[in-house]
Amino acid sequence: TLLLPLLALAAAWSYGQAQVLLKQREVSITRGHKTTTSMDCIAEGIPDFPYAFIYWYQPVPSKAPEWILCIRPSAVSYNDNSYSNKYSSSKKGTNICTFTINDINSNDEGTYYCAYWHF
Repeated sequence: TLLLPLLALAAAWSYGQAQVLLKQREVSITRGHKTTTSMDCIAEGIPDFPYAFIYWYQPVPSKAPEWILCIRPSAVSYNDNSYSNKYSSSKKGTNICTFTINDINSNDEGTYYCAYWHF
């Protein structure tokens, strides 16, 4: 079996007087036992969360992280249309954004990031 640590990191920053905190829990799966996994990004301090743009990034060795998708108020946008079978995202409640990876393989190992951009 191959252990794939899928770690989602937390980020916090301020804009204006408001602070946004994105919290994520560590997820670790073993290939062969599971083919799909999900991780949550728990947002604090984002006004109008259902309308927020949440981005998910995948690490790329020796390069900047690559953005995989953005969940927008009415749809999910993908960096590459082929990603739509591999990755998905949804919002739950007032502050949780879930990211799902299908057909897990060794290329999926790494640290994933969620990000929120305020315009």
